[in-house]
Amino acid sequence: MRHSYVARIVNLINEDIQQPRSVTVEHAHTLLRSDNPEDVMKIQGSFALLVRDGQRVRMARSLNQPMRYFLAKEAAGPMLVVSDRIDSIRSHLETEGYGDQFHPSYTRMVPAHHVTEIQLVGCPDPNPVHRRFFDPPRESLPADIDLIGKAYIGVLLDEVSMWLDTIPSDAPIGVLFSGGIDSGAVLLAINHELLVRGDSPTRLKAFTLSVDGEGEDAKQARDFLRATELEMLGETVSVARSRVDPLEAIQIIEDYKPLDVECAAVVLALLQGIRDDYPGWRYLVDGDGGDENLKDYPIEANPELTIRSVVNNRMLYHEGWGVDAIKHSQTYSGGLSRGCVRGYQPAQHYGFKIFSPFAVPGVISVSEAIPFAKLTRGSHETLYSLKGDVVASGIRQHLGVEMPIFPKRRFQDGVFGKLARDTFSGTEDTYRNHFLSLHA
Repeated sequence: MRHSYVARIVNLINEDIQQPRSVTVEHAHTLLRSDNPEDVMKIQGSFALLVRDGQRVRMARSLNQPMRYFLAKEAAGPMLVVSDRIDSIRSHLETEGYGDQFHPSYTRMVPAHHVTEIQLVGCPDPNPVHRRFFDPPRESLPADIDLIGKAYIGVLLDEVSMWLDTIPSDAPIGVLFSGGIDSGAVLLAINHELLVRGDSPTRLKAFTLSVDGEGEDAKQARDFLRATELEMLGETVSVARSRVDPLEAIQIIEDYKPLDVECAAVVLALLQGIRDDYPGWRYLVDGDGGDENLKDYPIEANPELTIRSVVNNRMLYHEGWGVDAIKHSQTYSGGLSRGCVRGYQPAQHYGFKIFSPFAVPGVISVSEAIPFAKLTRGSHETLYSLKGDVVASGIRQHLGVEMPIFPKRRFQDGVFGKLARDTFSGTEDTYRNHFLSLHA
């Protein structure tokens, strides 16, 4: 006798985080129902969406927002619980009396740039199917730094302008600012677009973190602002070293990768400092995604990578090895699709809305069109200098500003200096064990 299962869906994602820019939320749901996954590309902005058609469920998200789900078993059929956090899934299961079914490794992350479809047909439920909706052409630009820079920064400016249209016209804007290439380009882009609109640049602040008076970022930020005649925008947020807690960061981002934990820990300290000084502040912008777009990570630090794998794999730093690869994590996704929590969750924790114009399809499309192999010809050094050359050229052409380019430095290293290694002494194993202990 055929059994008819009754599936239940519990969506815990707050509607407040849905910010589709080009369509209404209702139209976005219609696009997600389409049998053509590329229709999801018509949804611009930030989103984490779910639609249901009988036993079929489809989910999709933007790169900057996590979206997790868990399938629990009820007597009548499966229960799908969806959230942006693992701990809220656990709390709901416990409320329903299904806490004994939970383990964090049983949760799943919807991978960015894909429509995830699952069938709620009972026990056992089949694996999800992932269909790509974002597939930009690769290496379609000529190997010309000036042309690439003009295209890259041109789209960046467009994205900043469209984002400004979505926020109140008098709302203050804060840039998480180190004086590095990405945060520098973001600050210059926002300042330019405000002036084009006739808005006052006093809406804008560049917030730079300093821990116990250490680190090079504060000096680098001042040098950048002085060179671009924007010193009036700078504000240093000074915090004590005790406010940087990697174990707290693990609890908030629900991950244990050391570099993401370290980054999140300093972001949390910076956001707490901003919130203390500005209780009503809402909108923040950062440069997350800039390193991924221009492949600006030290290949030598990862024994799994070669320059060939870095330049030849589509969106490697955005998506990891891809949803069809053996090393893809179903629990966490890969690349920035996984690492987006390092900015998103701290912002949620302190009540901010955070945006990066580098982490949107338009800008990523230009970066994917760059002929990295032709430009670098197997040279690590050429690859590492490429981002500075591209961004500086684009800023020069569009804004007429000579942007200072400083050597790359991770956020956590820039705010700590010599104190960094003492503060972040944990290994991936110790961080993972701490994360698991939160769910013991």
